[in-house]
Amino acid sequence: MTDHVDPPWEPPLAGTEIEHLVGALDRQRWTFRWKADGLDAEALGFRLPSSSLSLGALLKHLAACEALKMTWDIDASRPWEPFAREDAHLWAFESAATDSPEELYALYDGVVARARERTAELLASGGLDQTVALGQQWGVTVSLRRVLFDLLEEYARHTGHADLLREAVDGRVGEDPPEDWRPVS
Repeated sequence: MTDHVDPPWEPPLAGTEIEHLVGALDRQRWTFRWKADGLDAEALGFRLPSSSLSLGALLKHLAACEALKMTWDIDASRPWEPFAREDAHLWAFESAATDSPEELYALYDGVVARARERTAELLASGGLDQTVALGQQWGVTVSLRRVLFDLLEEYARHTGHADLLREAVDGRVGEDPPEDWRPVS
């Protein structure tokens, strides 16, 4: 009998709430990264006629979302560079067109790795129910659970966009990467 090891993006079939939530988030991260992988500047900048979105802009935007959620939303700390700016979300969409593919992939991969580490630290120190900074300005309590679900929702939305963009660029389709796939960019 051969031991089967699931690919890193496969959430558990049976697990804890934390394992399912983090597993679902990671599945979206991996699937999005696969949809954006291995493209040159022209392909990363491709836009459908009805939209201003591109895979390059989505790479940078999702990196901004990760950075802002793991800093500002968690403890009101200064967002990670280069996102320590008031217009980080809009700037990420607009400035991606001038970034090289190498810069976009490195930024996204680095921020996601850092966000995974931060999430693991937060879960180990206080779990999903711990109160985070998001909401304090409105006088409401927000949990880490809510921040992680918000990030999952952001990925689900933009992974759908990435599906359409990547299919238009070169025909790549599918729900999950092939089992042996790893980022090449």
